[in-house]
Amino acid sequence: MINLVINKILIKLYFLTYFCKIYCSSLSKLNMPISIKKHIPNSITSLNLLSGCISIALAFEGYILGAVYMIFLAALFDFMDGMSARLLNAYSIVGKELDSLADVVSFGVAPSVILFHMMKISLFNTVHLPPIGNLTFIEIFLLLVPFFIAILSGVRLAKFNVDERQTESFIGLAVPANAIFFVSLYLISTITSNDILLTFLKNEYLLAGLIILFSLFLVTELPMFSLKFKNLGWKGNKIRYIFIVLSAILLILLHTIAIPLIILLYILLSSINNWIFKFD
Repeated sequence: MINLVINKILIKLYFLTYFCKIYCSSLSKLNMPISIKKHIPNSITSLNLLSGCISIALAFEGYILGAVYMIFLAALFDFMDGMSARLLNAYSIVGKELDSLADVVSFGVAPSVILFHMMKISLFNTVHLPPIGNLTFIEIFLLLVPFFIAILSGVRLAKFNVDERQTESFIGLAVPANAIFFVSLYLISTITSNDILLTFLKNEYLLAGLIILFSLFLVTELPMFSLKFKNLGWKGNKIRYIFIVLSAILLILLHTIAIPLIILLYILLSSINNWIFKFD
């Protein structure tokens, strides 16, 4: 039942994204005052920030699934603000800084809080902490590990704002992709009946290891391709088309389980593109 609901939400998000692209394209053709145009992307970025704040609030109240959905909504707004800025030619220094600040909240702090709850469940089988004085050093360390994402997401975004190499591609894993990877793990844990997979997802040491590994991916010097198309031709976009086709196949075959695999595919293709075979 949950899987069906998630699939319906993903379909609605896809059509909403398509509608927003058409809408922004229409706005770009209007003879709209520059003073209005420049505020549209920032307004969408603010919705990203609002979604992240709501996600954190829901997570603290124990509504983890709702918190996860708000991160997906924040990711949609994050995509839309960049798209609207390009279509409206409404770039600004304030917009760039606001986007990074919103991303720290929505894709750094919010997923950290969700993973903090996941870690409590893994350690104590409850979302409630035992008395602090009864915690072991290892338990305290494991409870702090989820916040590595918030810290290194902040570092990653600060580097992005001053790194001129990242205009066409990324250096290190993008913060939204990292957030989507981890919150999708929670989604999977709510729908799967596979005991082996559940054991994996609820193992505190494996979860901590993944968090540390992917947090390091955020700040590593690994170039990763972006999904920005300069044109629709095959030449110059091979890796993007390959990624989109393979991602679509995974989604059709595996549904929600495909989401973290798509992020892994993104990292794998970026690594192959840099170290083994240049696609373009």
